[in-house]
Amino acid sequence: MACQSCATGKDGQPKGCKNNGTCGTDSCNKLTVFDWLANMSLPNGEEPFDWVEVRFKNGRKHYYKNTENLTLSIGDIVATQAQSGHDIGMVTLTGELVRVQIKRKKVDTKNDVLKIYRKASQKDIDIWSEARDREEPMKVKARQFAIDLNLKMKISDIEFQGDASKATFYYTAEERVDFRELIKVYAREFRIRIEMKQVGFRQEASRLGGIGSCGRELCCSTWLTDFRSVSTSAARYQQLSLNPLKLAGQCGKLKCCLNYELDAYLDALKSFPKTDTKLYTEKGTAVCQKTDIFKGHMWYAYEGEWMNWHLITIEQANEIIEINKQKKKVASLEEYSADLTVDTKTEFENVVGQDSLTRFDKPKRNKKRKSNRNRNKRNKPNKVEANSNTNTNSNSNNQKRRNKKRRPNKNKPNNNNENK
Repeated sequence: MACQSCATGKDGQPKGCKNNGTCGTDSCNKLTVFDWLANMSLPNGEEPFDWVEVRFKNGRKHYYKNTENLTLSIGDIVATQAQSGHDIGMVTLTGELVRVQIKRKKVDTKNDVLKIYRKASQKDIDIWSEARDREEPMKVKARQFAIDLNLKMKISDIEFQGDASKATFYYTAEERVDFRELIKVYAREFRIRIEMKQVGFRQEASRLGGIGSCGRELCCSTWLTDFRSVSTSAARYQQLSLNPLKLAGQCGKLKCCLNYELDAYLDALKSFPKTDTKLYTEKGTAVCQKTDIFKGHMWYAYEGEWMNWHLITIEQANEIIEINKQKKKVASLEEYSADLTVDTKTEFENVVGQDSLTRFDKPKRNKKRKSNRNRNKRNKPNKVEANSNTNTNSNSNNQKRRNKKRRPNKNKPNNNNENK
């Protein structure tokens, strides 16, 4: 859910709130909580809850007590208490929902009480923003120093305290790392107090964020807070291929979403017989080849006839197993599979070809054949004209010859008149 300032402009380009990762309404941030009690007023005589939720870089949240009775709302930048100095964060939740979050996360509100000093001034915000700008180039140098010391660790993120007096280096490592020499190098190079904090690979992915293989933002960086263990048996129950490239997330571990539908699959598999149970018939012994969990179908094949699969339901399979337990055999699987007639009738037939993906692609034609056809078409009328001309000329010549024969000769004298 995005805020109004993140909408698109008149030309179609995104506006963006230009807060550099700190949304003014906290609706574009990681692990945000919607305050559905914001428009409700408290009963008479009830005082508002004096604890607030403050968010820092990359979804890190803490709860502070408003001892100064400041009027705070979501999006306010405040100066909070730290171990030494002060920190700068943004208020993300106020009111009764903070009480619910504190109870859910089991925060000790009696011993670990941190206070809010004041609303951040412009000077505090300037120091905070300058420190945030130093984090990225510092991370590049820090990684290079760790490589020079041959330490098997990865600096994943750096977070400055609000007053720029301390920097926390988040790193991941598969083994225990002795970074005492590295801290000396960091203190000598950066001239600040250094704190090293190791995080897991899942926590690293949740802090940095990203896009998953499904095309959406990572669950761990948007709403998922508890990381449960995921095993390969979850993929087996869901009949997924055990391909580590497809089952692993950006953290390198198995995807957390493998547990989302696991309970539904386990409930559906309760009525299924075990796949290693064989069916004994008079025709032979049948072994399970494939199962369809949601349709309740199973495919069996006789030993020695592995190419011929027979489809039966789970009720039929359980019935055959009960008969086999009585040391009896059924005639064959064909009797049971014949009851399952597959309806091959199609409700929709693609007559026009409108669903074809290649319907807009023009077929490639041979240019040579096309050019030869054009030449032949051009030459044909010329030949016809030439033949017609020759025919007309020959006909006219023949007609002239006939006329010459029929005409009398004027110079020749008439013999009858002379005799007279």
